[in-house]
Amino acid sequence: MKPTVHYTLMVLLSVLFSRITLSEATSGCAFQPENKTRSLYAACRMHPNTQLAPGMPKVYGQVLFKQSDPEEGLAVRFRLHGLPPSATQLRAIHIHQYGDLSEGCASTGGHYNPLGVDHPNHPGDFGNFIAQKGKIRRCVYSKATLHGELSVLGRAVVIHEKQDDMGKGHDAGSLLHGNAGGRLACCVIGITSPTLWDKYHN
Repeated sequence: MKPTVHYTLMVLLSVLFSRITLSEATSGCAFQPENKTRSLYAACRMHPNTQLAPGMPKVYGQVLFKQSDPEEGLAVRFRLHGLPPSATQLRAIHIHQYGDLSEGCASTGGHYNPLGVDHPNHPGDFGNFIAQKGKIRRCVYSKATLHGELSVLGRAVVIHEKQDDMGKGHDAGSLLHGNAGGRLACCVIGITSPTLWDKYHN
């Protein structure tokens, strides 16, 4: 192969690789090598808050979790629906302390905060999401874990009425919960097989 042809081919391969890498990064959850012996999967079936005020949107769906290894990031996939189709309101989603739905989403407690730090540095502070045609379809990485003493298994995921101010609200509530407002829907995180994750990831 002539040097000029070889160089041109290397440039084209480099460009192609960079595009693939960018696509994976911007899509949310890039491919992770599978570790069959240490991978954990979990799911959380979202239902509207039983204490929901009249006229508030009723959110349903699933939150799926995959962690390939205790040292790897936790991939979290949101598949939610029931939000107003034309709404542009950002909605906060967080992991809360208790998997207790006896009083609707109110009994899930505050944010899961095992290290006693200010919001938005809790491991389950997922940030804000905006619905497209009433649906949230996103995949993100989280500081939370399914492994060990700090596992979020058995805790709750809550989607809120309002936008999370990300700790910049200059008041006590901002550093506790981001002033995200009422709790629209919630669910309890439980261990599961890879089936659901693989279904939507593929």
